[in-house]
Amino acid sequence: MKIILNIIIKEFLQLKRDPKLFSTIFIAPALQLILLGYAANLDIFNISTAVYDMDKSVTSRSFIEKFESSGYFSINHYADSYNQVTTLINNGDVLWALVIPKDFEKKLKRSEPVDVQALFDGTDGNKTSISLGYVTGIISSYSSSILLEKSKIFGVKQSFGGVNPELRVWYNPDLKTRFFMLPGIVGLILTIITTSLMAMGIVKEREVGTLEQIVVTPIKPYQLIIGKTLPFVLLGFMDVLIVTAVMVYWFGIPIKGDFLFLMAASLIYVLSSIGLGLFISTISKTQQQAMMVAMFGILLPMNFLSGFAFPIENMPNWIQPITYLIPLRYYITIIRGVILKGDGFFQLIPETSVLLAAGIAILIFSSMRFKKRLS
Repeated sequence: MKIILNIIIKEFLQLKRDPKLFSTIFIAPALQLILLGYAANLDIFNISTAVYDMDKSVTSRSFIEKFESSGYFSINHYADSYNQVTTLINNGDVLWALVIPKDFEKKLKRSEPVDVQALFDGTDGNKTSISLGYVTGIISSYSSSILLEKSKIFGVKQSFGGVNPELRVWYNPDLKTRFFMLPGIVGLILTIITTSLMAMGIVKEREVGTLEQIVVTPIKPYQLIIGKTLPFVLLGFMDVLIVTAVMVYWFGIPIKGDFLFLMAASLIYVLSSIGLGLFISTISKTQQQAMMVAMFGILLPMNFLSGFAFPIENMPNWIQPITYLIPLRYYITIIRGVILKGDGFFQLIPETSVLLAAGIAILIFSSMRFKKRLS
């Protein structure tokens, strides 16, 4: 135990002598979360809009005002013809155009249905899809308000047609993508920091020759492995606390579930990322090689296949089974469940169990390879 403690102290002394590494471990994660928290935002505002109002009535103007006052749309052009609308969309001057027909006001006053056109430029499918949702919501809200007003005038028994939906959004009522993305970014940053530092830390010692010096001492392989991994486990756990604090106090995203369970799950996940870093160190001869293997062999696949940015259910059927091998998939499910839904251990037993089993298996396999490499 004393030998392991001495190795741990040695690791922390090495970190203390390297101020750049210290800033990488403690400052970089917070800065990354802040930058990515603002950058990874799918909400869009000031959507360029054209309006072709053929009715030019008080009612049509109040309808247009609904879009202007929403904060999502910026009406840049008022068209005078369909040809002008087509030109504006084709030239990329506007993302979409609203076309209001003649007799818009008269038909509404006669309780007749009115069709309005919304023409979109679908070049950027994601942006268009989000904008389409905004437009649909505003039109639905406007239609509901008219039905409600007429029911007050003519009595609730009078039928005016149409549907008055009651919409409720759980867990993220404002539909802010930041609430969905930031918990995943926490897991991604934790993976980058712990995996890369673990791999490069050991490879650096091999490059300068200090690892061989340690091997010739009467230190057993398991003592060296524990002594080398424990400091990075502790540093990884401290990174979790830092980025979680930034998420809560900087971005105002509360943790609705059990904080202690979240920390325990994070510690379990650190075992996997540390194990992956240890494995990379056994197949890399230089720090540059270790970084390349970590980036293209571990971090990018985890980013693409974990469900962090791309829904797993939208992936091809032959790729989806591969995602079950990605530890980050389970950790992201846990962290989003705890933070957004208020889930606890009992709701997340399957994910926690798989994450624990994967962490132990990866760490044991990597330790055996490291031990064999030392021999």
